[in-house]
Amino acid sequence: MANKKAIVVGSGLAGLSAASTLLSHHIPVILLDRAAKPGGNSIKASSGINGAPTRFQSGPGDSVDLFAADTIKSAGSVFAQGGEADRREPLVRKLTSESAGAIEWLVNGMGVDLSRTAQLWGHSRARTHRGKGKIPPGYAIVSALLKELQGTSLFELRGESEVVKILRDEKGRVNGVRYRRSGVEEESLEGPVIFTAGGFAGDSAGMLKEYRPDLGNFPSTNDPRPGAHKLLTDVGAKLVDMGFVQIHPTGFIDPANRSNMNKFLAAEALRAEGGVLLNRDGKRFVNELATRLEVTGVIMSMESKSENPKQWDVQLVLDEGAYQAAQTHVDFYIFKNLMCKVRAAEMDATMRAELQAYGDIVSGASADPHGRAAFGHWSSRAPIKDDDFFYVGDVTPVIHFTMGGAWINTNAEVVKAEGGPIEGLWAAGEITGGIHGENRLGGSSLLECVVFGRTAGENVAKYLSKVDL
Repeated sequence: MANKKAIVVGSGLAGLSAASTLLSHHIPVILLDRAAKPGGNSIKASSGINGAPTRFQSGPGDSVDLFAADTIKSAGSVFAQGGEADRREPLVRKLTSESAGAIEWLVNGMGVDLSRTAQLWGHSRARTHRGKGKIPPGYAIVSALLKELQGTSLFELRGESEVVKILRDEKGRVNGVRYRRSGVEEESLEGPVIFTAGGFAGDSAGMLKEYRPDLGNFPSTNDPRPGAHKLLTDVGAKLVDMGFVQIHPTGFIDPANRSNMNKFLAAEALRAEGGVLLNRDGKRFVNELATRLEVTGVIMSMESKSENPKQWDVQLVLDEGAYQAAQTHVDFYIFKNLMCKVRAAEMDATMRAELQAYGDIVSGASADPHGRAAFGHWSSRAPIKDDDFFYVGDVTPVIHFTMGGAWINTNAEVVKAEGGPIEGLWAAGEITGGIHGENRLGGSSLLECVVFGRTAGENVAKYLSKVDL
């Protein structure tokens, strides 16, 4: 095996997890990424990574079964379609049953602090993990893995290297890639391939237009770049769920550039820690911890404020208690001029009364008409005083994540359109489909990257120990 190496395409968390696993077997890795800097969308993730049950959770007991049930419920009707549960549930069971191990791997193996948990929308328990410090979880996890990988001579990262073709040998096995480095030279590499190149949520003129033309005027949290799925279909990969595009309910509208199509995500953790959503009349209108699909649907049922880009008039509000729990996030958003600190005396009477009524709900004095049952660290109670501070930002639904992609099995092998795995080709992360269905739970993106990235790495190691390449 000394002369054998593996190729990983994509430097987000899935690719880094795969590379780390391969290196644990002393297998050299060449990681290719079309971007100049590594990390992909993973490095921007701000809410955390799911795991159940873990030693960091408190409150009502959690379990793999509960986590799996939440995931299937979030996925919508696809699991009820004929034969689909048999294909999809093994992926969900793997994701959830290996989630606690993923957390321990990051904490014990990589030294990442994930000791704080929050209950995000669609979850029945607080199972989304992040650290207590100022570093967002995506950055903390990705930087820890990069540090480990770059500390060994067995690992090579080649940025600005775009794969243009997946290669196969005379037996039909994937045995390498051809790529273009710095937009000029073309080179070839030999070896089994783990494909982790991400989704197509920023490909508005290409794959989004093909699969979801109705979203053409929606802003996105993703950089504008084409999807890489055709590279997989060219070698026979089956694509699934391509019409399932997740619209995140809260992307910040920059007051200085309201028409910008590229938005900064307002992290789910803001609502998990107690934050509320208000409509243009200053009224709450939804359970802020319902699934992204539900919250987005309610917002989009209201009259939009603009059509190009398509935007709605919604405010995200935190009180001092919620701010203290999410201070790292909010301070950064204030620094970016996406949120502002407001005295209660500056609010209109309707907004102030609504926040006071929400405080009564949190204290148990009244029931929530929207059915919210968890309130994070919201601390404001009646009566609201003029000098009480709140933290406010304008938000709107944004294209955030694509649930569709290459069909994989529980070994992270890419599956052919006619069935059966494509020998020599594995995939993990947002490039894959079939796990999340119509809606992805917050915190499960980073999780699937770790679980299936590590699985791909393990299976490539086994493959290299047996196959004659």
